[in-house]
Amino acid sequence: MTKEISITIDDKTIKVKPGEKLLWAALDNNIYIPHLCGIRDEGRPSAGCRLCFVEIEGSRHPVTACSKVVEAGMMVRTRSPRVDRLVKTAFELILSDHNLKCGSCPANRKCALQKIAAERGLKLTRKRFKPLQRDFELDDSPDEFAFDRSRCVLCGQCVWADREEAKVGAIGFTRRGINRVVTTFEDLPLADSICTQCKLCVDACPVGALYYKKDAKK
Repeated sequence: MTKEISITIDDKTIKVKPGEKLLWAALDNNIYIPHLCGIRDEGRPSAGCRLCFVEIEGSRHPVTACSKVVEAGMMVRTRSPRVDRLVKTAFELILSDHNLKCGSCPANRKCALQKIAAERGLKLTRKRFKPLQRDFELDDSPDEFAFDRSRCVLCGQCVWADREEAKVGAIGFTRRGINRVVTTFEDLPLADSICTQCKLCVDACPVGALYYKKDAKK
């Protein structure tokens, strides 16, 4: 049996397995760190959402907890002026490309963005960054679910579920910069693609981008 090591997060000393990423070590011990794109089994985390910044004693700059491997004796702070500023900026950038009509969203009250806002005292409104002007058509071609790209946060959770769990590969990232989207090959509707409609992508979505039609009716 591999011997566990001790690290300290926000003055709480915990035992973790060597090689574990800091994000999961914290979450396993009921220490919340904001995150959207973190996938536990992913070998090389993308750290794309930039929400899981923490400060580590001895490090010059904050680091992303999803990509940082724990080390014995590590001293971690999940909150600091620098961390809070970075997380707030990343959160506001995400909101600049997100449909903020929460009241009509199928994920309302169970959305990861709402949880982050509540945990960190952030507002689900736009102030610093203007909204991106992008028009998306709702893809409701599948029988039981739909894909609303106006609510997609590009976290990659659905892509991982499709490729690594379902072993299908119907969806993926395409284009670059502000034009980056999750879509099918040749931008076909999901029902016309190789999608098997297994719904693993829907269960993986942390917001209201992929949702069950029955939830929308509610």
